[in-house]
Amino acid sequence: MNKIDPPVCIVDDDFSIRESIESLLRAAGIQVESYCSAKEFLARARVEPPGCLVLDVDLPGFSGLELQRELSRTDVHIPIIFLTGHGDIPMSVRAIKAGALEFLTKPFDPEDLLDAIQEGMLAREYRGLQAGDSSVHSGEIVGASSAYRALRKRIEMVAPTDSTVLIQGETGTGKELIAHEIHKISRRKDQPLVRVNCASIPKELFESEFFGHVRGAFTGAIKDRVGRFEAAHGGTLFLDEVGEIPMELQSKLLRALQEKQYERVGDERTKRADVRIIAATNRALQQEVKAGRFREDLYYRLNVFPLQVAPLRERREDIALLAQYFVGMLAKELKCPKPRLTEAGVARLQSYEWPGNIRELRNVIERAIIVARGNALEFDLPMAISAPVSTAAPAFEINEGAQPEFLTEPEIQRRERENLYMVLEKTGWKIKGADGAAELLGVKPTTLISRIKKMGLKRRDAMPSGSPQS
Repeated sequence: MNKIDPPVCIVDDDFSIRESIESLLRAAGIQVESYCSAKEFLARARVEPPGCLVLDVDLPGFSGLELQRELSRTDVHIPIIFLTGHGDIPMSVRAIKAGALEFLTKPFDPEDLLDAIQEGMLAREYRGLQAGDSSVHSGEIVGASSAYRALRKRIEMVAPTDSTVLIQGETGTGKELIAHEIHKISRRKDQPLVRVNCASIPKELFESEFFGHVRGAFTGAIKDRVGRFEAAHGGTLFLDEVGEIPMELQSKLLRALQEKQYERVGDERTKRADVRIIAATNRALQQEVKAGRFREDLYYRLNVFPLQVAPLRERREDIALLAQYFVGMLAKELKCPKPRLTEAGVARLQSYEWPGNIRELRNVIERAIIVARGNALEFDLPMAISAPVSTAAPAFEINEGAQPEFLTEPEIQRRERENLYMVLEKTGWKIKGADGAAELLGVKPTTLISRIKKMGLKRRDAMPSGSPQS
């Protein structure tokens, strides 16, 4: 774990427990403060809330439950991990129902405490509490990066107007969610938001889909049909994948946008189109215009207020928040036990390039939740070649001279061996559990043990005197 600010606070009247937890957390690189009473801690919390609170349930004078209730009256959320004796478990269950993160029965496994604290810090980061940032989460749009904040600011600028918005971004970046958010905070929020997936409409049905038709207008038109423009009257029409509209039909859409009028297919009566247009595409429409595949006048009609959505690989600092959000949401949706999202798991997610963006991230997390069965999440992703495992000094001396343009198989095996040994030394040859080598490398402990045996790696202090070091 990395150091965190503000610190984790311990509140327990038992000195030996406070001392042992302090030692454990400091050894893990966590800043820590300890208090012997709830009232002593409460005075400190009113000045600056901690990152996480490890709290004894049964405190003299002012119990842990009373402290939890007192903290719940404030605007600041502090993740609470309760420590309990066997006889106090019902009290801890009540605390969990009241919003506590976890409870551990004394004596507890130190790794369980570290896991719980890590989850608490992720939850705290997710809520954006450290900076009082309310922009972390809005509906299903989640983030705290500069790219997210800039996008959020532009959404809030344009939403109250009736201006046409063009959302551009790669597949899976959440363009439809942005359209929903714009509509939700617009003056049209109480009117319908109607979506048209332009990529899924057969060419011959485009006009009818957009504008509707009257009975007998063509073969198969056995009754009048309302088009999407009419269905969205007074509200918002979301043209998803607008770049897929056939060239020959773009002029009819342009007319409806320019004149705010249209006719149903087979009808001579003109209808008024009181709709706000939001369009989205994963195509570079300017390039489509240059290539003659998209009308220039329609492009400029749509591109009144452009919103460019950054791909996930350009907002990696949002991945932890998105992952935490999806874990909570999907665990409920799938009716699965909520698994642990570990620091190593987040690092693994952040090292991946995400060609499928947020949609791919959601799918990866969903698969991992199903497999985890309430345990730590393990993500089935290709390892990023450029992502270093650690910034620590390597356990082996590596030649810093000129590097070849490619690596031979023996060289690859040597590098893999050096990297694995470096991680084992860093973790004190701890294989399993929080911050163990398997978790840092993102592999199963059984897989790692097999690799260690195959490579013949051994601890330096376990070697007989005079034997070569692996």
